[in-house]
Amino acid sequence: MLKNKNKKKLELSDILSNVIVIFFALLSLFPIYWLFTSSLKNSSDVVKMPPDWFPASINFSNYVDVFSNQPAFKWTLNSLIVATVSTVGLVIVSSLAAYAFSKLNFKFKNIIFVIFISSLMVPKEVLIVPLFRLIQDLGMVNTLSGMIYPNVATAFGVFMLKGFFDTIPDTLREAAKMDGATEWTVFYKVMLPLVKPGIGALFILNFVQVWNDYLWQLVVGQEVNSKTLMVGIATLMQDLNPNFAYKMAGATIAAVPMILMFIFFQRYFTRGISIGGVKE
Repeated sequence: MLKNKNKKKLELSDILSNVIVIFFALLSLFPIYWLFTSSLKNSSDVVKMPPDWFPASINFSNYVDVFSNQPAFKWTLNSLIVATVSTVGLVIVSSLAAYAFSKLNFKFKNIIFVIFISSLMVPKEVLIVPLFRLIQDLGMVNTLSGMIYPNVATAFGVFMLKGFFDTIPDTLREAAKMDGATEWTVFYKVMLPLVKPGIGALFILNFVQVWNDYLWQLVVGQEVNSKTLMVGIATLMQDLNPNFAYKMAGATIAAVPMILMFIFFQRYFTRGISIGGVKE
């Protein structure tokens, strides 16, 4: 009897836990649902009170208008190029620097690392003016290069990957060196494959950060054709007589790539984060 009572209590607690999880999951998904359904409505229906929880009629003209009346294809391509090239460059630079800080011995290594990581405490907004002056002097205003280069090297990427390299035993490196492997061979063929989960997590985090970046891309991309998708969609919000459904369609287009990335790569992301949090 006691076993049956305990079993019923466990089943009841499991059901209650599942109900709570489902409720908060639906609550989290509601903004995405509202964004998408609003993009299928007329502008007047978006702001109607009480609101229509389901579109009275499905209208895809807002999406057609975004791509026909605005250079949305160009904005999307710009965002993909900036986010992809920036993230690939960041992974390369961060992995090399993290390996050096983790496995190589050189003078003042710990002091340099502390100084380097302390830059994480400096808000990005503080660097906007001097960074823009530098990009301006290099002639990179209104270019994708001006948006890419400042994102290629960050202290966060080095800090994150160093934690992964620290979990790899030094005996692996020593064994490879005894077999005649060069430092580059040890890094590329021995160490790098072991930190793939960390690289995957860093790639996703940085890609999302650059894709959603607004301030720096707004400052550098001042011409219409040099704007990224986030900046371009934001310009739609500045009309005196705004079409809210039109803006919702643009915001949905900007959100879809991020949603798809987390759906397809969440396994690598969670694995990378969990492994990085374990110290051996």
